[in-house]
Amino acid sequence: MDKHAIYKHQGLGGTSGIGRRCALVLVDFVNGFVDFDQLGGPHILAAANATVPLLAHFRAQQLPIVHTRVVFEDDGSNHNIFALRVPPLQKLTESASGSQIVPQLQPLPGEWVIRKQSASAFFETGLAGWLLQRGVDTAVIVGCTTSGCVRASVVDSMQHNLRTVVISDCVGDRAIEPHDANLFDMKQKYADVMSRDEFIAQHTRS
Repeated sequence: MDKHAIYKHQGLGGTSGIGRRCALVLVDFVNGFVDFDQLGGPHILAAANATVPLLAHFRAQQLPIVHTRVVFEDDGSNHNIFALRVPPLQKLTESASGSQIVPQLQPLPGEWVIRKQSASAFFETGLAGWLLQRGVDTAVIVGCTTSGCVRASVVDSMQHNLRTVVISDCVGDRAIEPHDANLFDMKQKYADVMSRDEFIAQHTRS
């Protein structure tokens, strides 16, 4: 019995769908995560480029948009266990080139930029309350890495009782194996997974 059959037999792989009001959450699309010599690779750059039309769609619809960056203090005063386990994160300070959002996805006025020190976009950031205040019931999540900060954000999104959608071609990882495995697992338990064009088509019709 293959994995799809096992999960189907156990009743997993359901859907929560797209709700009444979506927000776009762009997780850590920063220079350091698209640079192979820092924390990224070409797979992540492709995901960032694929996100450009999706971001334009959300802007045209005037829907809430959130960007996240990992940002630590220059003096190391807020280093945590995450920074200890992954030392290159310590270089992602406010002014460092690696911590800046990639040029093609630069935020516009009115789009919230969250500075975080943990994997999830929701952990100790106030994001859940911000979305609730704006009437959002569906978080559309893109970014990197699929197996790391994206997955953590997806799990927290679901745990905050938000419908959650992962855009498969707008998330990326350092290698294809963890990317594929985590997309499969998130689809089975935590989120709807669809391509960018599939989402835009469904969202436009709704």
